[in-house]
Amino acid sequence: MSKSNQRNISVTGTIEFSDLQLTPPKDYAAGIPAVKVALNHVFKEMGVVKGLKGLGAMNQKEGFDCPGCAWPDPEKPSKVAEYCENGAKAFAEEATDKKVNASFFAKYSVEEISQWTDYQIGKSGRITEPMVLYPGKVHYEPISWDNAYKLIAEKLHELDSPDEGIFYTSGRSSNEAAFLYGLFIRAFGTNNMPDCSNMCHESSGVALSETLGIGKGSVKLEDFDKAEVVMVIGQNPGTNHPRMLSALQKCKENGGKVISVNPLEEAGLIRFKNPQEFKGVVLGGEQLTDVHLQVKINQDISLLKLILLKLAAIDKEEGTVFDHEFITTYTDGYESLMEHLQGFSEAELLINCGVSEEKINEVVEILAHRNKIIICWAMGLTQHKNGVNNIKECVNLLLLKGSLGKEGAGTCPVRGHSNVQGDRTVGIVHHANKNFNKAIKDTFGFDAPTHSGYDVVKGIQAMYEGKAKIFMALGGNFVSAASDTEYTAQALQNCELTVHVNTKLNRTQLTAGKTSIILPTLGRSELDVKDGKTRFLTVENSMGKVHRTKGMLRPSSENLRSEPEIIGNIASAYFNEGHVVNWQELGNNYELIREKLESVVKGFQGMEEKSKGTGFYLPNNVRELDFSKLPNGKAQFTCCELPEHNIADDEFLLMTIRSHDQFNTTIYGMNDRYRGIFNERRVILMNEEDMQHFGFTKFEVVNLTSNYNNQERKALHFKVIPYNIPRGNLGAYFPETNLLIPIHEYADKSQTPISKSVIVKVEKID
Repeated sequence: MSKSNQRNISVTGTIEFSDLQLTPPKDYAAGIPAVKVALNHVFKEMGVVKGLKGLGAMNQKEGFDCPGCAWPDPEKPSKVAEYCENGAKAFAEEATDKKVNASFFAKYSVEEISQWTDYQIGKSGRITEPMVLYPGKVHYEPISWDNAYKLIAEKLHELDSPDEGIFYTSGRSSNEAAFLYGLFIRAFGTNNMPDCSNMCHESSGVALSETLGIGKGSVKLEDFDKAEVVMVIGQNPGTNHPRMLSALQKCKENGGKVISVNPLEEAGLIRFKNPQEFKGVVLGGEQLTDVHLQVKINQDISLLKLILLKLAAIDKEEGTVFDHEFITTYTDGYESLMEHLQGFSEAELLINCGVSEEKINEVVEILAHRNKIIICWAMGLTQHKNGVNNIKECVNLLLLKGSLGKEGAGTCPVRGHSNVQGDRTVGIVHHANKNFNKAIKDTFGFDAPTHSGYDVVKGIQAMYEGKAKIFMALGGNFVSAASDTEYTAQALQNCELTVHVNTKLNRTQLTAGKTSIILPTLGRSELDVKDGKTRFLTVENSMGKVHRTKGMLRPSSENLRSEPEIIGNIASAYFNEGHVVNWQELGNNYELIREKLESVVKGFQGMEEKSKGTGFYLPNNVRELDFSKLPNGKAQFTCCELPEHNIADDEFLLMTIRSHDQFNTTIYGMNDRYRGIFNERRVILMNEEDMQHFGFTKFEVVNLTSNYNNQERKALHFKVIPYNIPRGNLGAYFPETNLLIPIHEYADKSQTPISKSVIVKVEKID
C-alpha cells in the first residue's frame, strides 16, 4: 500500500481483488444492453421519476449540457434521447440522492476513507455543506460559507508572493465561472492557472497553433455527413465519446470510409447498434471500421510517414494524389517535407509500426483519390514525449490532401470534459497574453500580470519543493488525474491550504493540505435560482460552438452555491472592497459576466442572445483558410522525427486506458463490458505470446515498476490477462497505474505527461 507522509493517507486505497471474470470482447457498441445499463445506473442513484425527468432534459435545447464529454449536439436533437450510456452514468453520479454531510465526516476520518477504492469514494454521494479540515485533524467538520471565504482570504494574504498560489481548473466549469475565476487570479497577481488540458490535449493545442494558427479543431458536426474518409487515431469513442458513433454512422451511410488506428481493436469502432433505430435494435447495426491498423504504442509517426511515402510515390506518377494548388496557395515547407520523407526506409517504418503492409496499402488506396478527410484523435496521440509531433504528422497528411477549409474535411481533436475547450477560450491559460491583458485593462481597469505561470507539471513541482503554498481547484480530482501519484499527493500535503470546489467526494480532498476546505457547488442538472429567477450558464463544445446549459432538478442541498457565486465571494473577501471590480455583484449576475466576457474575448459579442437554441460558432481561421498569423502567412508542414524509447529486452511499453465503466477519474462500476473484463480493475492486458515468452500465466498476480533517472516507481498487485495487443505493449487502467508515470517525463513543448507510453517491467511476486 502506498502512503504519503502527512496524516496516514493512502493514495491507492486498500488493494483487494474481486472475482475477476473474462468473456470474449464485444464486436459492437451500444444497442439494447447499453440502454439497460444506463437506465439501471440512473434509477439506482435517484429513482425512476427524477431520473427520467433529468434524462429527458439532457443535451436538449433549453436543457442542461451533459456533465461528461464535449461531443456536440446535433442541430435537431432527438426528442427521445440525446445522450449515451456513459452520459447517463455521468448524470447519475452527479444527481445521486446519496449525501456526504457533517455526520458522514464525523463518522469517517480522511485516513479511513483513503483506504477505500476510488470507486467506493465516488459512490459516497453529493457533498451538501462547506467543510474544513484543520491542521493536525483527521475529520472534516462544518464551516459557514462566510467563514470559509474569510479563511481563504486570510491564507491568501499570508503569502509572500501571489505566485505562491496555484489555481487549477477542471473542464466541467462553465464559461462564466472560468472567466470570473481567471479574472480573479489575474487580479490577485499571478498566471498560475494549470488546467486539465495540460494533462490531456495540450499537445493538440501546441501542434495546431504552430501549424494552423489555432489550438482547436476545424470541423463541425455536419462535416461528418459529407466526409469521404474519417480517420480515428488513438481514440476509443465507443467508451469515451459514444455519441460520436452516430456521426461515424452517418459518414458510412453516405458512402464514406472509416479507418481506425489504435493498439487495441475497440468494440465501438467495429460495429454500432444505434438504439434509436430499427436496425440497431433488431438487426446487426452498422459496421463502422473499413480498415483497422493495429499500430504499436506510439508508433503513429512511423505509420503515417509510411502512408505519406506511399502516397508521394503515387503522386509522382499521377500528379493528382496531393492537392498541389492548395499546397502552393496555402502552405509552406512542402519541398522540405518531401526531402525529409525520402530519408526514411519503408521497410524500417513497417517494422516500427507493426502493421501489415497489406493493411497499409488498403488505407493508401482509400486516401489516394479522396480529399474530404477528417482526422480525429484523443489522448492516444497526445500523451507521449513526442505528442506534439504526433499531431503535426496528422496535419501534414491533411495539408498534402488539401483537406482543410472545405466541407467534410479537417482536424478533430476530441476533447474529454464538457467545457475544457471553453475554459481555455475564456482565459484559463498559464501564459501571459498582451492582447488579453489589454482587454482586461480596458474593461476592468486593472493590470494583469505579464509573466507566465505554472502549468500542471510545474505547479506540482512547485508545491513539492515548497515554492507554492496554496492550491485551489475549481472541480476535478487532481491527485488521481495527474502523473506520479505519490509525488503529487505529497506536493498537495505540503501546502498550507488546499481548497476544493466540487460536487462529489474524491481522493484529492483526502490528500489535503495542512488546512483544507471543501466548497460544495451546484451540478449541471440542478436548478440555479437567484431572487426567484432561473439562471443559465454557457459551455463550448469540442467543435467551438457555444450554447446554454440550464439545470432543472431540485438541488441536492439548500446549502450549495454556484461556481460564479463562490468565486465572486472569495474575491470579495480577499479584496474587501479595495478593488476596482465589484466581485460579489459580478459573481451573482451572470448577465453582467457575459457582458464583460463579450468585451474581453473575441467572438462572444451578442452571446446573451446567440447562445439560445443550439448556440453559435466562435471564429476559426482554418475554416476560412486564413493563415495570416503564421510565418509567411501560410500553414506549416513539419519534418517530424521518429520517437525513441530504448526499451530493454525485459521491458514493456505501457499505455494507460479507461474502462467502459469510467469517465476520466470517475469510476462508475467495476466492469469493462466491451473488452470482456468484469469485477476487477487491477489488470494488465498482455499479448499471449509475451505471456508465454516470459512465463506469465492467466490471472497471475504481478507488480509493475518503472525506472527513470535511476528512480524506481512501483504499482503493486495486478492480474495478468491475455489480450489482443501488440507484442511488447501493455494496457492498464488509469488512475491505478499513474503511480508509474514520472513527474519529470512529459511531451516536448506541451509538457503533457507520458501516460500512453511508459517503460515498465513486470515482476513476478515470490
